[in-house]
Amino acid sequence: MSKIAVVYWSGTGNTEAMANAIVEGINAGGAEGSLFNPGEFDASMLSSYDAVAFGCPAMGAEQLEDFEFEPMFESCKGSLSGKKLALFGSYGWGDGQWMRSWEESCREAGAKLVSEGLICSGYPEADSLESCRSLGRKLI
Repeated sequence: MSKIAVVYWSGTGNTEAMANAIVEGINAGGAEGSLFNPGEFDASMLSSYDAVAFGCPAMGAEQLEDFEFEPMFESCKGSLSGKKLALFGSYGWGDGQWMRSWEESCREAGAKLVSEGLICSGYPEADSLESCRSLGRKLI
């Protein structure tokens, strides 16, 4: 059975709702999805998973949350080469530049992105939650 980690940071619950829906899609597809916050996950754990989804909302000037999430992600980046990966997060302003920059960073690290980063404005509605479930299935 394929094991997939979903690692996220959420300040308002929006990105958390997305993470839960991604795990639903993973589990419905027959794989084992596990949720982690940044304090529970590090680079040494990557090899235990067939794929990983990282989720973080846009913060400030469209950047990753820099106190907990970004340090964890940066520590993992050197181990992403060849890893099947998905990115997701919510935003409330801007045009998604944080996601495009994040995707480019992952491509440069050699990750195999399964799709474009999934972004949601505000709290994910039913169609966005279904897109999250679909993203979970793509990771399998």
